[in-house]
Amino acid sequence: MLHSIPPSDVRAGMYVAKFGGSWLDHPFWFSRFVVKPADVARINQAKIPAVVIDDEKGIGPDRPQPPKPKAAEPVRIAVVPKASRPNPTGQPKRRGPVIEPWRRKSDRERAQALVAESLVTMRRACSDVRLGRAVRMPQITGLVDEVIDMVERTPRTLLDILRLKKKDEYTYLHSVAVCTLMVNVARHLGRSEAEVRDYGMAGLLHDIGKMGVEDTILNKPGSLNDDEMERVRHHPEFGHAMLLKTANVPEMALDVCLHHHERVDGKGYPHKLAGDELTEAARLGAICDVYDALTSNRAYKSAWSPAEAVSAMWRWHGQFDQELLFAFMQAMGVFPPGLLVELRSGRLGIVLDNAKRNSRPLLLNFLSVEGASRIEPEEIVIDDEFASDAIVRIAAPEEFGLTMQDCRPDAIREVWSDPVLQAAEG
Repeated sequence: MLHSIPPSDVRAGMYVAKFGGSWLDHPFWFSRFVVKPADVARINQAKIPAVVIDDEKGIGPDRPQPPKPKAAEPVRIAVVPKASRPNPTGQPKRRGPVIEPWRRKSDRERAQALVAESLVTMRRACSDVRLGRAVRMPQITGLVDEVIDMVERTPRTLLDILRLKKKDEYTYLHSVAVCTLMVNVARHLGRSEAEVRDYGMAGLLHDIGKMGVEDTILNKPGSLNDDEMERVRHHPEFGHAMLLKTANVPEMALDVCLHHHERVDGKGYPHKLAGDELTEAARLGAICDVYDALTSNRAYKSAWSPAEAVSAMWRWHGQFDQELLFAFMQAMGVFPPGLLVELRSGRLGIVLDNAKRNSRPLLLNFLSVEGASRIEPEEIVIDDEFASDAIVRIAAPEEFGLTMQDCRPDAIREVWSDPVLQAAEG
């Protein structure tokens, strides 16, 4: 059951279903999670109208306590020595708290177990499709629910492990990775729980049509010839036809399966749809599909870093919905080096290359948006929960009377360290 409570009443162990007000008003990356002790102070002090909690997934709101009875005379209880205490069951006594087995595992161990389980599930699903059978939806649905639960706990851990997939596992785990990415972005966009689930189903089933393509083509180490490429280009239609034979497949999954290779400029396949002819789910499916392909080791190429992948994708004008691609980068916490961005704190910064393959974005702040006045350059890291700051939009240099040359890190530092240049700026 959902309850709307003031931020000051939130306690550890509650499950936050959503925050009131704008997503920019609260200091967290996600709006649905179990509150940890470290989160309590930030929520209590957040300037938001209310917090909606779900008592089916966490503890409920505080209830008025009944008045305590008047103190009675103490009752003396005889202490029985341990050796003489009865043990009617004959079973060994438990010591310490009883902890469910899954709670003994670290998040990384849970993610590794989920990946191993998903590999089995997807191999079975792909085998069914190759044999012309319908997909077993209960197993698919159960896997999506586990991915959603893991993303709510620690999306970065699951994605990190999925990026380590072996080349011969790519066909199966690629779909699990796209499912995870779709869920992650859908939650960032504030979609409902039912919609998040459909996005996950769409990601998991988007490439099922590749089971109609020979393994020799899918795993070919070199470039495909024209005939082989034509075979591959038919996989969205083949997958869509197979899913139509399966009961209880969400409409979104059918759509993404058929259209995840379309482009916003109309140059994709199979139907050359463009712009608003494509649903948000299909446009997001295209982004997640390409991102995981670029950041994975394949038979014919080595993996790119996340920053390298989004940098290239941002430059490929016409292929992706750039507004949705920016939301993807926000959800992932990965941005192209050199990108000029505005922060929630009202500062302007340039994304730096932090020389790490997968870490939080590093920025050099140098301008106050209000009045376009220069401030002392400062390097900051945007953490996963956006507690310190958040990137809210991509900015153009001309909006602030700047050129791209002005926004180079070395030029920014030079202006601040040179009194003459500072005076000229002033």
